Amino acid sequence: MKLPRDLSGVELTRLLRRYGYEITRQTGSHLRLTSSIRGTQHHIAVPAHKNLKVGTLGSILKEVAAYLELPRSDVERELFGS
Repeated sequence: MKLPRDLSGVELTRLLRRYGYEITRQTGSHLRLTSSIRGTQHHIAVPAHKNLKVGTLGSILKEVAAYLELPRSDVERELFGS
């Protein structure tokens, strides 16, 4: 699946709420999200930039998928459709 090219960090943060991620703090232009949906806390940093780079988005999705123990393609499908 092709990742969106015009997704902002704030939009990604909203999408990740379905996996229990909430903003726990902000340092500069980066948001720290925390989820404890699987019993242990998982932290990720999301740049609060207007458009996330594809590599950055891919890396964040890879971390989320590893924490959820799901294939990355399933996470992408749930977040972005198709």
